[in-house]
Amino acid sequence: MNNEQVKQIIMQELPRIIEKDPEVQELILRLSGRHFADKKETESRFDRLLEELRRDREEQSRRWEEQSRRWEENQRVLREMKEESERRWEEYKRELRELKEESDRRWEENQRAFRELKEESDRRWEENQRALRELKEESERRWEEYKRELREFKEESERRWEEYKRELRELKEESDRRWEENQRALRELKEESDRRWEEYKRELRELKEESERRWEEYKRALRELKEESDRRWEENQQVIRQILKRLEASDRRFESTIGALGARWGLYTEQSFRNALKGILEEFFNVEVISVTEYDDTGEVFGRPEQVELDLIIKDGILIIGEIKSSMSKADMYLFERKARFYEKRHNRKARKLIVISPMVDKKAKEVAERLGIEVYSFAEDAGAAIAGSQGSE
Repeated sequence: MNNEQVKQIIMQELPRIIEKDPEVQELILRLSGRHFADKKETESRFDRLLEELRRDREEQSRRWEEQSRRWEENQRVLREMKEESERRWEEYKRELRELKEESDRRWEENQRAFRELKEESDRRWEENQRALRELKEESERRWEEYKRELREFKEESERRWEEYKRELRELKEESDRRWEENQRALRELKEESDRRWEEYKRELRELKEESERRWEEYKRALRELKEESDRRWEENQQVIRQILKRLEASDRRFESTIGALGARWGLYTEQSFRNALKGILEEFFNVEVISVTEYDDTGEVFGRPEQVELDLIIKDGILIIGEIKSSMSKADMYLFERKARFYEKRHNRKARKLIVISPMVDKKAKEVAERLGIEVYSFAEDAGAAIAGSQGSE
């Protein structure tokens, strides 16, 4: 008889023996008592369970009252923060108006300086024109004097010529000598006149060149003044843009903190807070944020089969696994590390880094993050700048 036959005989006979043999029944009760409670013990455990439920209900009521008190306190804090935000906004608008008035005043000063410079240039141009006219009139006057002297000289020459003819017979030789002298003096006078005319034309050219040089210097100075004015205007605009960027970043951080408080105390949903931070990363830092949901059928993350949610940050093809939450505890940090390792193992892809973006991170959670190599950022702007900076250094 083999083992299978013995087993079949036992399976057929055992129920009948248990039903009819008291000793076997007693043996089975002793064996089962080692692992299962009897009726009395079961009822005692049920009473203890009801007592624990009653205490839990009282504790839940106490916690609900504490939660209501914290809700009221949170509402008061939110109102104070809203009033502070409105006050800062009014201060910002006032500073912006003062900055605009200062810019308009400087622009008016630049315009006035430009008009004065233009008037000075016009005045000097008129002086140059007047000097040129005076020089021209002086030249014409001297030319008239030269022609008058030439006419007088001609008349004197004719008179002398008459005297010469009259005295020709007596003073022919003297007259010839004087004629030669007169011709020589005339040539010298003509040469002197030509020399003076050339000097006048040369001085006129030099005066024209000097005037053109001064005009070029004036135009160059005017261009430099315009470039300096444009540069200062651009510097003012850059300062204004930087101030606006800092205010926008401050507003985004303030809104992130408000959103985190609201998500923590139930004013907003956790998903609304995450969507707001994801929008900041995608809009201002050129990264792609993808929310993925994986099913952990082996219970590697939660100890039982469950869905696993993660945020993937893609920058130029580089994978970064992130967690965007309004608050992070020590347990949340350990859970995030398990979810990230689960994703890496599932897709056989190593993430470049693990980051957490949360304005409220528990101190112990930060210590856990440091041990696990997880980078923690309070605001999306800090995380975006770090991602962009690490990409540039690589």
